[in-house]
Amino acid sequence: MGEFFGKPEFNTPEGAYSWQHMLHVSISLAIAIVLAVILGRKNRNKDLATKNKVLIWTALLMHTVETFRIAVGIGASSDGMSWLWELPFFLCSMQFITVPIAALCKGKLKEAALDYVFVFGFLSCTFGTFTAVHFYNTYPVLSYYNICSNITHTASGFAALYIVISGMQSMKKKTMYWVMGILLAVCAVALVINATGNYNYMFLKRDDGTPYFLYYNLVDGNPVLYPMLVIGTFLVYIVLFYAVYHAIVKKIAQRKSKVQTTEIATEIPNQTIEK
Repeated sequence: MGEFFGKPEFNTPEGAYSWQHMLHVSISLAIAIVLAVILGRKNRNKDLATKNKVLIWTALLMHTVETFRIAVGIGASSDGMSWLWELPFFLCSMQFITVPIAALCKGKLKEAALDYVFVFGFLSCTFGTFTAVHFYNTYPVLSYYNICSNITHTASGFAALYIVISGMQSMKKKTMYWVMGILLAVCAVALVINATGNYNYMFLKRDDGTPYFLYYNLVDGNPVLYPMLVIGTFLVYIVLFYAVYHAIVKKIAQRKSKVQTTEIATEIPNQTIEK
C-alpha cells in the first residue's frame, strides 16, 4: 500500500508504452467496451429514465474516483493551493461536467451534452490511456494516480459508446453549434486561468508532451498563434466527426433501402405464382 500511494516513494515507473502500460489500459478498455455494448443493447428500446440511470452511475463513478485521486494528491502535497491544478478544464476532464448534464438535464442542453460526450468521449479515452505518456513516465502502473486516471478516462469512452448504442445521441446539425459553444466557453475560462499563473488548462499555453508539440514548434510557442491552432483543431474535429457520422448513417440507410427493395421485388413474383 505504501508503494501504491508513493510512501515513502513510488517505485521506478515502467514507462510509457511498456507492456505493463499497454496491458493495463487494454484490459480496462475491453471491460468498458463489453459493458457499453451489453447495457446499450439492453436499454436501446427502453424509456429515457432507464437509459439515464447508466449515465448517472457513470458520473458517480468518475467523480468518486477523481475526488479520491485529488484528495490523495493534495494530502501528499505541501502546497495548500495545489487543488488549483485539478480544475475540470482539460479536454478529458470536461466529461466530469458533461456526463452529469447529459444524465440529469433536459432539452437542448441535454442534447448538447450527450453529443459532446459522444464526440469527445472516445478521444478523451484514447489520449488519457494509450497516449498518456506523462502519467506512465511519472508514476508506476499500479499506483493510485494511474489506476484512478485510467478508470476516469476509460469511463469517458464507455459513456460515449453507450450513448450511441442505446440511441441517446441527437447529432443534429443545430446541436453541433451548442457543442462548439460548450468547448469555446471552456477554452475561454482556461485561457483566463492560464494567464493568472503557470497553469496549462486545455494545453493552451504549452504542449506538455502532447501531440500539440507539432503546433508549438511550428509557431515557436507564440502565445497567440499556438492556442488559436489548438482551438481551431478542436472545432475542425467537431465538424469532421459530425460529417463522418452522418455519412455513415446515410450509407446504412441506403443499404437498408436496397435490401427492402430487393425483398419486395422477390415477394411479388412469388405471390403471382401462388395465385
